Amino acid sequence: MQAIVPTERQRPRSVAAGSLPVLQWLSISDLVVDQTVRRPIAGNARRHVDRIAQTFSWSCFATVIVTPLEGGKFAIIDGQRRTAAAALAGFDKVPCQIISVCSREQRAVAFKALNGSTTAASRMTLHAAAVAISDPLAVRLADACARAQVELLRYPVPIDRQAAGQTMAVGTLLRCLRRYGEETLITALQCVTQTINNKPGVLSARTIKALCSVLASDAALRDSGIALLEIFDRIDLKGLAEQSASDAAAKRMNSAQVMADRLRLQIGRLGSSKTRLAPTRKLETPREKIRRPIGLRSSAADKARHGPPDRKS
Repeated sequence: MQAIVPTERQRPRSVAAGSLPVLQWLSISDLVVDQTVRRPIAGNARRHVDRIAQTFSWSCFATVIVTPLEGGKFAIIDGQRRTAAAALAGFDKVPCQIISVCSREQRAVAFKALNGSTTAASRMTLHAAAVAISDPLAVRLADACARAQVELLRYPVPIDRQAAGQTMAVGTLLRCLRRYGEETLITALQCVTQTINNKPGVLSARTIKALCSVLASDAALRDSGIALLEIFDRIDLKGLAEQSASDAAAKRMNSAQVMADRLRLQIGRLGSSKTRLAPTRKLETPREKIRRPIGLRSSAADKARHGPPDRKS
């Protein structure tokens, strides 16, 4: 055994630790979950809760971290699953560490700090928490997705239960935002949400990467407005993604790069040089005030041809 002996190198210059927490057994009926930063217990999470309940032991139970709310309730910051497992095992109280966190934003900060280095919290959940605390990059991404009519899911949802325009690819979107910027990312997303490709499951990480790569390398194409959307009305992105994944696996190549190469070939066949160099209307940039979605078709002919945009559930 070795004692914990901090050295001078390890000591921070100053510490603002806040007030001391209180340890207390609380009734499970008094514990609630903030659904803006926590995902529902379902799928693998439900199976995890069941496993904990089947082998429940207080020696393996870490204290639940909570913060007081008005009305005598407590919001769970960390420990939602083990609390659910304790209730399933027949217990009505759990040991809690009560911390002084007043606002919803502070709860999100605490949640992000406690769960950011664990596998239990997905990138989607952590992004929702980052938006709640006004993290600049998270807010930029949320704004870009809103402009492109894309909904960032807060927890994993099977494709057959997703709606058109929904995506779980938060990590990919953040990387594309950093690398290519808002204008390219928004336009890439619109190639899905404002074309016949606006179907559940199309906004995958592979497709988003490929679209951003293609548009970033061809500014004339990216800025060709409605002409760009008309080109993508003639491209089956879902089928192209599936073919690219198969080819990439066989050749041991990056599937997003394979899809980007295939996209360039198809666009080259479909888009004439005249269309590409003479845009019908440049898409509005994120810096301008937008009263309606960027690039949204509004003519009667377009509505008759494509129908109304899919509504998110």
